[in-house]
Amino acid sequence: MSVKRIIKHLITGNIAVRSAFPAHSLLAIERAIHKAEAGHAGQIRFAVEASLDFGVLFHNQTASERAIDLFSQLRVWDTELNNGVLIYLLLADRDVEIVADRGIHSVVGSSVWEEICIEMESAFHSGKFEAGVIQGIHAISGHLQRNFPRKSNSANELPDEAVIF
Repeated sequence: MSVKRIIKHLITGNIAVRSAFPAHSLLAIERAIHKAEAGHAGQIRFAVEASLDFGVLFHNQTASERAIDLFSQLRVWDTELNNGVLIYLLLADRDVEIVADRGIHSVVGSSVWEEICIEMESAFHSGKFEAGVIQGIHAISGHLQRNFPRKSNSANELPDEAVIF
């Protein structure tokens, strides 16, 4: 457990989330998800968290482990075609994680998800949070369109709005 990491988590609060993602940015992200999902049968969720609670920090939970927890809590795994994808941003760590259900992950793979995360993190380092998330949504959607094209009976199985923890 790093003291530097603990301090970053203690000083990063919800104000940081609201600064990086004001209401108009959250709405733009929701619209980007909605528009992207019109072109494929996949499901995309975006979640952002300012920092982790001291208890999980004490146990040195990583952003990746937290993303997996939220993947379950948000029921991203609960899609008919196992093609849900969670984009998770932990602001205190400036870490982006993508967790994909087995249907899409089996045809895309970890290295592609990691490349998308790196591109998003690059935008975030420039202060372009909204643009970085939307860029990630478009990249993920390209893979979903190729592997899970939209059918006439495709339903929107998960909410499109961003989730703030």
